[in-house]
Amino acid sequence: MTSFFRGSIRVAAAGLKVLAVFILFLVTIWAAAAIYFDLPSTIAPGVLVAVFYVVALIAFLFSGRFSWFSVGIGFAVFIGIAIWWRSLKPLQNRDWQPDVAETAWTERDGDKITIHNLRNFDYEAGQPPKPKPRWETRVVDLSQIQTVDLFINFWGSTLICHPIVSFQFGPDQHIAFSVETRMAQGQSYSTIRGFFKQFALTYIVADERDVVRVRTNYRHEQLYLYRTSIKPERARALFLSYLETVNDLHKQPQFYNALTSNCTTNVRTHTAATTTKPAAWDWRMLINGTVDELVYERGGFQSRLPFAELKEKSLIDATAQAADQAPDFSERIRAGLPSFN
Repeated sequence: MTSFFRGSIRVAAAGLKVLAVFILFLVTIWAAAAIYFDLPSTIAPGVLVAVFYVVALIAFLFSGRFSWFSVGIGFAVFIGIAIWWRSLKPLQNRDWQPDVAETAWTERDGDKITIHNLRNFDYEAGQPPKPKPRWETRVVDLSQIQTVDLFINFWGSTLICHPIVSFQFGPDQHIAFSVETRMAQGQSYSTIRGFFKQFALTYIVADERDVVRVRTNYRHEQLYLYRTSIKPERARALFLSYLETVNDLHKQPQFYNALTSNCTTNVRTHTAATTTKPAAWDWRMLINGTVDELVYERGGFQSRLPFAELKEKSLIDATAQAADQAPDFSERIRAGLPSFN
């Protein structure tokens, strides 16, 4: 019986070690990628340091015959890399790409909100479209908020989308928020790089015509528009929640992260902050190509048409292209959509 228990203990210990080595393997891959992507080139070439780290760790584990001591050292090195990585801070002053060259900030006087650096660009055709920068200052009245609308943007695979939230003030003023990566000159977006500290986070506060037309009229992407069921009182709280983050980012930049701080998770953060019963987490907030269906299932849209029918009727590309430079652009792209009358 004693030998049986001893044998069981040895098997359990061996299994635990195999699990520990497997976990170490996974975190080592992450740590090597963090070094490769985020180690400043002024210190050393990231690729060389990452390769050295992996080779040295493997050699150490084999020389130590995968003892608990060698595995423990491996985890200790990983923890050191993780601490270094968490200490990295984004820079405020870089040679930013024109569409994110400025960050919005606001001032409040009662119900009057002054928005500085509101983006209202025009564009020239091309791939990519060439922006014609125009940063404006606008004043909105919180008491005039009427509705909140949601744009869903697809540019390739339908597995991933980009949500844009738009607030209507009075009969015809629309202020849109688009949570995006803030990239410097020479950078291009990469999903893998988005999991590391490659891009800053930015909240583009824009004239609706800007963020819509650049997608429908110049990039020729798909854009859907839905009227949400959010009432004016909560809409005001939601708008102020967005502005709080806008002002924070203007003062202190933050990193974008494709997993924890992206266009969809940040929208959820604001909506959760303005309700006493935040919606449960759902995997569709990450693989977010069906996030509009998720919102529909939770009663977030004003229309109760069957979802397939609602989505089909909510595509606005043709109307946005036809409206183009019309002064009543926002009204035209809403004409005839479900629940917008």
